[in-house]
Amino acid sequence: MLKKTITYEDFNGETVSEDFFFHLSKAELVELEMSHKDGLSEALQRIVDAEDNQSIIKEFKNIILTSYGKRSPDGKRFIKSQELRDEFVSTEAYSSLFMELVTNTDSAIEFVNGIIPAGMADEAARVVEGERGESKPDLTAIPGTSKPTVITKKEIEEMSPEEAQKIGPRLAAGEIEVVS
Repeated sequence: MLKKTITYEDFNGETVSEDFFFHLSKAELVELEMSHKDGLSEALQRIVDAEDNQSIIKEFKNIILTSYGKRSPDGKRFIKSQELRDEFVSTEAYSSLFMELVTNTDSAIEFVNGIIPAGMADEAARVVEGERGESKPDLTAIPGTSKPTVITKKEIEEMSPEEAQKIGPRLAAGEIEVVS
């Protein structure tokens, strides 16, 4: 789960800092993967390769809104609903977060790392492979046993814009983890 403090100007003209929460469960990750013919990571890679900015924006909006929710007071549930998403998207907090993520690669990487628990992307891909009739995954396997490639923020800063763009899909797929 990612707790993100967003500072924005509300519609009364006041600067506000507020905490928002984002999380993708294993089931939601599988749904995102299965919503694309060849899986989310492949779809994102094609979009990036084609430099289809309109599709990139659409996918990022989907990821943000799919992961948005509120923790229950007892901390046992993460509540998501269309009403909560509609409420969030109508705020300047959403606009501020969206602009940050589509204009700042480091922020986008941190966001995706924060909403997908380690190892869950690999497990989701195995489930999708099984749904396509390939070898069935071991659903009793413990998520997080495969280690993602670790890269530093400095390495990302030294990359060309084209190289940095290609990291997004691999990050979403859990193949890369960014460290300070």
